[in-house]
Amino acid sequence: MNPRKVRVICAVALCLGIFSAKAQYHLLNTSDFQGRPDCSGNVAYTNCTIDFSYQPTPANGFYHLDFRIKVVVNKDRSWIDKSRITSGQMLDEILKHEQGHYTLAFLMQQEMLRVFANTRFGSNYEQQVNTIFGALKNKYHQLNNDYDEDTNHSIDRKQQNSWDLYFRQQIGQYTRVAMNN
Repeated sequence: MNPRKVRVICAVALCLGIFSAKAQYHLLNTSDFQGRPDCSGNVAYTNCTIDFSYQPTPANGFYHLDFRIKVVVNKDRSWIDKSRITSGQMLDEILKHEQGHYTLAFLMQQEMLRVFANTRFGSNYEQQVNTIFGALKNKYHQLNNDYDEDTNHSIDRKQQNSWDLYFRQQIGQYTRVAMNN
């Protein structure tokens, strides 16, 4: 194949990948919170999962894995305790904090895509995928805990603003979606 044609194909694939990342980033709103509040004492909870699958293809003694990785907001398991919301401003602050939890799931998705794209898979590709996924799952679980602890579940506004800046910087690497302040 002509090297120039390969570069054009790669450039188109890269642009489509960036567009795909942009299209997948979701700004949370109250309709994303349809679950029943629990007794945890929290005002809100966002439940996101990373759904992924892959198709292996043997290639020159290795395997190429074509990944499909999606962030899913589980609306029936995400909730806001509306009885504790005292103003529109408070609701906005809660939604902004919960957006951070979604953003961490989005960043995990993007890191999975990057790491998997840069991994050379052998015949034990299932184990390799599980090891990578497990490490990233642990990393982002800890980041979620750190986020809630640092911000005191959005109560510490200075820390919340710090995390919001971090999220904007991280998301800027993947998409041009503007995050509202």
